[in-house]
Amino acid sequence: MPDLFSPFTLKGVTLRNRIAMSPMTMYRAVDGKMNDFHLMYLGARAAGGFGMVFPEQVAITPDGRTTPGCAGIYDDDQIEGHARVTAMIKQMGSVPAIQLGHTGRKGSEVPPWQGGHQLPADHPDGWECVAPSAIPYGGDHSFPVHELTVPEIKAIHQSYADAAVRAAEAGYEWLEMHYAHGYLGASFFSPLANQRTDQYGGSLENRARFHLEALDAVREVWPEKYPLTMRLGSDDHHPDGVQFDESMIAIGWMKEHGLDMADVSLGFNTDDMVDPPFGDMGFMVERAARVKRELDIPVTCSWNLGVPENADAVIRDGKIDVVLLGRPALANPHWPVWAARELGHGDPFSLVPEDWSWWLKNFRGHDPSIGLPAAKVVEVEQERKIA
Repeated sequence: MPDLFSPFTLKGVTLRNRIAMSPMTMYRAVDGKMNDFHLMYLGARAAGGFGMVFPEQVAITPDGRTTPGCAGIYDDDQIEGHARVTAMIKQMGSVPAIQLGHTGRKGSEVPPWQGGHQLPADHPDGWECVAPSAIPYGGDHSFPVHELTVPEIKAIHQSYADAAVRAAEAGYEWLEMHYAHGYLGASFFSPLANQRTDQYGGSLENRARFHLEALDAVREVWPEKYPLTMRLGSDDHHPDGVQFDESMIAIGWMKEHGLDMADVSLGFNTDDMVDPPFGDMGFMVERAARVKRELDIPVTCSWNLGVPENADAVIRDGKIDVVLLGRPALANPHWPVWAARELGHGDPFSLVPEDWSWWLKNFRGHDPSIGLPAAKVVEVEQERKIA
């Protein structure tokens, strides 16, 4: 069976290990353009041993951003910044991946450390948010939202396709579509947000139509040799919201439309969740494992998988194919190296660039002082010598 450090191949792309940095919004873009911050931040994780590196969710339209400081790929002028990042990620031995999305009714925000509240459409930094139905998210996101017309929905699908073309030009080799976390795709899928009476609302088939048409639009232009995946809000944890059994059906439809991997996450279409599992280790793993087992499609997930033993176990047990790490990647850009030492990998420093690897392997001194926590196997060996 594979382990956390086994290569993983999907389509024409091979990851050097099963550890990927999950998309995380950093609010550092200017006019949607990625810059030196992104080059530093994402390049460091690639150099730190991650097999695949995602930037944040990248907006397909200006009003698809979360804040004015979020990255986009809706304009040709934004390609250069992305191309610099993908070149650095590849140079460090990792695979550059992009997550395309639209924040829908959760956009026009200020950064979370400034409160995360929504700005009204007439604010200099704000805009009118769009949604499947004219239902604001609620709480501090209560400004009116615009219900998309069918022609506007078709235009968004075209924006997905246009963004995918730019992503390929920028050098990305893996594309994920964001249909989770209360953003536009998630809200179309959820009865909590979608109360339309046309072909995009009501039945499960109609609520999934937005996703399938967007997937079709991207599949038509995205290179066949590169994986096309999606992150789905598979459960709203609310009796009136998305139920996981519905998501199983929808993922099966997406597979028929060319989906290569399912990234299983939460809907977040309401703050009124019933018994949210946020404190549980790897709480999406069993759901993802069911998708893999019953639908025969590769799967990945995130959420509380930052303990190396746990991350390795879910790969060894065949439950998921790739582990996505968000905050652990922020906390430790060399998480894969640390995990390798913790798990007794035979050559943990083989995960970093060759020049760094040479110096670390030829360290002459006290092993625990190398700059990473002492490997457990080293501690055990020292205890044996003392005994």
